Amino acid sequence: MQTARQLIDVMNSARFSMGHIYRQLRYWLDCLLLKWVPPSLPAMQLGLHGSSQNPTMVQFFTWDARHPDMSWWEHLAKEAPHLAVLGFTQIWLPPPNKAMEQTGRGYDAYDLWDLGEFDQKGSVATRWGTKEDLLKACDAARQCNMNVIIDAVLNHKLGADRAEAFRAVRVDPLNRLRDIENERPIKGWTAFDFPGRLGKYSSMRWNFNHFTGLDWDELAQTKGIFRISSEIHKGWSRWVDTENGNYDYLLGIDIDHRHPEVRDDLFSWGSWILDTTGASGFRLDAIKHMDRRFLLEFIKRTRNHPGRKRLFAVSEYWSANLQSITPYIRAFHGQTSFFDVPLHENFHRASEAGASYDLRTIFEGSLVKLRPEDAVTFVDNHDTQIGQSLESWVDTNFKAQAYALILLRCHGYPCVFYGDLYPNDECFDEGTSRILKKLLLARKSFAYGPMVDYFEHRNCIGFVRMGDSDHAGCVVVLSNDPMLDPTTSKVRMNVGIHQGATFHSLFDDARTVAIDHDGWGAFPSSKDCVEVWIKTGEH
Repeated sequence: MQTARQLIDVMNSARFSMGHIYRQLRYWLDCLLLKWVPPSLPAMQLGLHGSSQNPTMVQFFTWDARHPDMSWWEHLAKEAPHLAVLGFTQIWLPPPNKAMEQTGRGYDAYDLWDLGEFDQKGSVATRWGTKEDLLKACDAARQCNMNVIIDAVLNHKLGADRAEAFRAVRVDPLNRLRDIENERPIKGWTAFDFPGRLGKYSSMRWNFNHFTGLDWDELAQTKGIFRISSEIHKGWSRWVDTENGNYDYLLGIDIDHRHPEVRDDLFSWGSWILDTTGASGFRLDAIKHMDRRFLLEFIKRTRNHPGRKRLFAVSEYWSANLQSITPYIRAFHGQTSFFDVPLHENFHRASEAGASYDLRTIFEGSLVKLRPEDAVTFVDNHDTQIGQSLESWVDTNFKAQAYALILLRCHGYPCVFYGDLYPNDECFDEGTSRILKKLLLARKSFAYGPMVDYFEHRNCIGFVRMGDSDHAGCVVVLSNDPMLDPTTSKVRMNVGIHQGATFHSLFDDARTVAIDHDGWGAFPSSKDCVEVWIKTGEH
C-alpha cells in the first residue's frame, strides 16, 4: 500500500515537472518571438504632438466616485487646468455609456450609444452626468492640451428590456468546455430594444442570437453559466483566455463578437464615440474574455481614419503572471499596450511584506522589465480598492515609493489613480497625496535623460536620471524600512559632471548633498521613505 502511494506521488511529481518544463519552454519561445513584435507605445499619441514633456495619464474616477455639488463631468471640466499644471497629458474617463441602472458605473453596460442623452433606465443622465456635460469636459481637457481616453466595455450587456425563450446548455463554472446538463429550454433577459433612443445613431436591436451565454434562467429561476445553443450559435469563442477551460463568459449577457451584426454595430460605435467626444483612444476592458481577433480588427478599423494613425489603446488583461500576458502581446502585434498587472502585484506584496521585501527585486516578472514600451504602469485602480473584485490595495507604507518607481523612471507609461490624488471617502490618504503631487512635478520638470540604477541594498535603493539639454535630471532614493536612520542609510551615486555642485531635497530645501570632484554624492532617504534630489539652482 505504501509502495503504491509512493508510486502515485512520483507520477504526480513527474506530471508537475513536465508541465512546469512545458510552460517554461512555451514562455521562452514567446519571449523569443516577441523580438519580431513592434513596441506599441512609441507609435501612439500620449500627449501634445511635438511636446518634449513626459507624458502621464490620470484615471479620473474611483469605484464609488460622486461629487456632492456637481456632475462628475462638470467636476472634470473644473479640474482640467489643475491636472495640466500637474503634468497630465491624458485623462482616462469612466465608461460614458448608459448603465443598467441610474447609479451604474457603465461597466454594467446597457446602451453604448446613449451617453446621457435619452430617458432610459430611470434617467437621462448617466451616473457621471449628461452628454452635454461630457462633451464640455472633453473640450475643457483639450483646451488644456490633454487627450481623453474612453473606457470601452465591449464584452457584455446588462439590463435587458425583455426576456426571451431559447435553448441552452448549463456548463461547469470551473471548466466551461464541460456540459453538466443536457440542452433544454430556458428563458433569459437578452432582448435590448432601447425604447428611449428610438434607433437614433444605431438601429440595431439585440436579441439572444447576438450572445453566447448568460448566468440566469428566468424560467427555472436558476443561477448558473448557460451556453446558448441554436442552429446559428457557434458556442464559446476559441480566441479567448484558457482559464476555466474557456474564459469567454465573464458576467451578464456575453456578446458574440463573431456575429456580423454585432461586429458592424461595435465597429461603427468605435468611430462614432471618437468623433463625438474628440477622444484620442481607448482603454479596452476585460480583454481576456473577448474574441481577440475581433478586438484586433476593432483597433485597426478605428485607427484606419484620417488623424487616427496614432490612436492610443491600452488593454486590461488581468493576470499577475507575465507568462499569461506574453501570448497576448504577440497576438496583438503592437496594436495595443497593456496594464502592467505583475508590477502592481509586486507593489502590493511589497506593501504587505514591509521591511522583509527585497527592493532589488521589485521589477522581477514585470511587463515593464520585459517590454517597457508596451507597459502602462500603475499603482492602484478602481478594481484593486479594498472590497472590490480584484482587491490588492497597495498600502500607505509603500504607496509613495511605488509612485516614485513609475513616475520618475524612464521605462513604461505611468497612470495615476484619482483615489490617491484627490480627497474621497474610499481610499484617500493626505500624506500620499502630498508626496504624489511633488512626484508629479518632478516627473514634469526633472525626470529626463539616461537612467543609472543603484540597487545594492535590500531596503534602500536609488537611481539617477542624468537629464537632457532642457532638463537638469534628478536623483531618487527609496526605502521600505522606517527604522533605517536617514542620516546613515545612504546610497552613493554618480550624477555626472557636477563638480562642486550641491543637490537639495525636493521636499525640504534645507537638506543638501555635496557632490565631489568626480561627480559622486551620498544621498539619504527620508522619514517618508521617498526622497528626490535636484541640483541647487534648478527649478
